[in-house]
Amino acid sequence: MESNTISFEIIDSVAKIALNRPDVFNSFNKEMAMAFQAALDQCETDATVRTIYLTGSGKAFCAGQDLSEVIDPNGPGIDRIVEDHYNPIILRLRKIEKPIVCAVNGVAAGAGANIALACDVVVAKESCAFIQAFSSIGLIPDSGGTYFLPRLIGMQKASALMMLADKIGAAEAEQMGMIYKSIADDQFDEQSWALALKLASRPTVGLGLTKRLLNESYHNTLEDQLKREGDEQIAAASSKDYKEGVQAFLEKRKPTFTGE
Repeated sequence: MESNTISFEIIDSVAKIALNRPDVFNSFNKEMAMAFQAALDQCETDATVRTIYLTGSGKAFCAGQDLSEVIDPNGPGIDRIVEDHYNPIILRLRKIEKPIVCAVNGVAAGAGANIALACDVVVAKESCAFIQAFSSIGLIPDSGGTYFLPRLIGMQKASALMMLADKIGAAEAEQMGMIYKSIADDQFDEQSWALALKLASRPTVGLGLTKRLLNESYHNTLEDQLKREGDEQIAAASSKDYKEGVQAFLEKRKPTFTGE
């Protein structure tokens, strides 16, 4: 994965991925989309990675699609951009059975907003904003926006935000259930990273199975979900971390989970 459009490093079992086109507010082009997909693939297969931390370089998180690529007659075309760039990213974010923290450090617009919403735990700087900007240029929300947003905040709010392209601040986003937490700007880096470290120290197998069940809950009946919970509880109880958790409880000490 050789591309300066993505910054990637592994620190204390956390893979830190930063979208890195700050001069264009980290808007996506083909190179960055492919590099991001490659980084996610590495995170999925690398057993030393127990949590993913996604953020943006500079003042923005992600302004969505770089429109100069869309209008380029030699560019990939909007069909390929959606099918080859964004859809694989969203599917990876949901299918990787490790927790993904999205640290929204600045504006998250268009596909940038919806990539954030596809992550497991979303925190945002108090000063940042989320914008479903698609309708302002005659497009429809992609990158899973029409799937995730109404499930997070309800159909009425979601349809209004998408049709009106309202700018939603982090505190309001937290209040309506769009994100987990709004954090004061001067505490954001420290607190968001601490959250990723905490998740990386927790039982990775159990967290991954929880994510799998949450994904399935979107289409399962209650009866289906109860059955699947039973299946995956058996799987979780077979993990080394479960045994460590029980032993630590009995010994009245803090557990040391290894992610196995």
